[in-house]
Amino acid sequence: MSTHKTGLKSKHIVLTSHPVRFGQKPLPVQWGEADPFKRGAIIGTLTNSAHRNVIGTHSGSYGVYRALAVASGQLQSDHRADLTNTSPAEHIGPHPSWSDPDRIVSLDPFGAIVGEVYTDLYQQGYDIRPTIAVTKAHINMPELQEAIIKGRIQVDGKILKPGGDLVVTKAAIEPVWYLPGIARRLGVSEADLRRALFEQTGGMFPELVTRSDLHVFLPPIGGLTVYMVGDIAAITAPDRPLAVRVHDECNGSDVFGSDICTCRPYLVHGIEACIQTAQEGGAGVIVYLRKEGRALGEVTKFLVYNARKRQAGGDRADAYFARTECVAGVQDMRFQELMPDVLHWLGITRIDRFISMSNMKYNAITQSGIEIVERVPIPEDLIPADAKVEIEAKKAAGYYTNGTVPDEVTLAEIKGRSLVE
Repeated sequence: MSTHKTGLKSKHIVLTSHPVRFGQKPLPVQWGEADPFKRGAIIGTLTNSAHRNVIGTHSGSYGVYRALAVASGQLQSDHRADLTNTSPAEHIGPHPSWSDPDRIVSLDPFGAIVGEVYTDLYQQGYDIRPTIAVTKAHINMPELQEAIIKGRIQVDGKILKPGGDLVVTKAAIEPVWYLPGIARRLGVSEADLRRALFEQTGGMFPELVTRSDLHVFLPPIGGLTVYMVGDIAAITAPDRPLAVRVHDECNGSDVFGSDICTCRPYLVHGIEACIQTAQEGGAGVIVYLRKEGRALGEVTKFLVYNARKRQAGGDRADAYFARTECVAGVQDMRFQELMPDVLHWLGITRIDRFISMSNMKYNAITQSGIEIVERVPIPEDLIPADAKVEIEAKKAAGYYTNGTVPDEVTLAEIKGRSLVE
């Protein structure tokens, strides 16, 4: 044990290379319980190690920045969030899927309402933090104004305002992994999953292999944002239409307008479909996941761009996937098997218009028990010239099936054929 000075306070740091076999047991987490109190709070506090019942920390991908703030004296290490007036601007659920331990394994369905359901624990000194926040906002993209001018979408003053402001409800979600459920979803043993997570993070989380009693992991990765258009109640109403676009982050295209891929055009197309469906009395949902470059990272993605453009014969559809594998060793690491969890958090059981060409996404969603009625491809006139290679490569790989994927085509088979988006 060592003592570390933080501002004017001393803080003891306990090494966790070996399991602690003494002291107070943390509150248990019974994943899949419908009652949030029986399920148990997710407690990733750093201020009281006896209270911790998870591996990792909240906002894990920002943990190093938090450490810098503490080290520089800008943040007190024992700060506890004041959750006054932070409750969701719109309440989601609860839905039956929240108590199904096989439907949701990568997020905490109660993560937005911890300030309400765990008030007593909070008053007892437990540092319980939300992993989901829900608020209201307006978004405005130049393409939406163009769509208004061309008559594809209409200003109604409620959903779409004059000037192109789109009214949305948005939710930010941090990952919360239930390790036994993650292992089952991927078809591996929990022991092998824990060992791989421990080794591939450079031993960053020793509790993965020393604390088999802790089954929840807060991974140091980016989360996701959900943008909901229209009446929230319509998302789960069986007699009202729902449009959904599941979109994986592409900073170069989504933010800076790079034309080497279809990401931003497809994102905008999805938003238009959500607006149209909401104005028909339904709702639209955009799920935006932080999985840059197929979860390979932006540096790897740019290296692949170079490799594609410099190869003999230039950028070619027949070498599109091979160039990624040469650099990264694998063509895709997004593991769409975990993606449907957010749809189950929203209570979705049927998607009328799925704005995607991805067989991997389609199969992950339908195999999780959600019906997809129609799949909507990106219109040809929205595909940038430099993105033609991408589209041709995906079509050649059997990436998109017009309509539905045959029942005999499994997610594993699709992954084996490298059908990626």
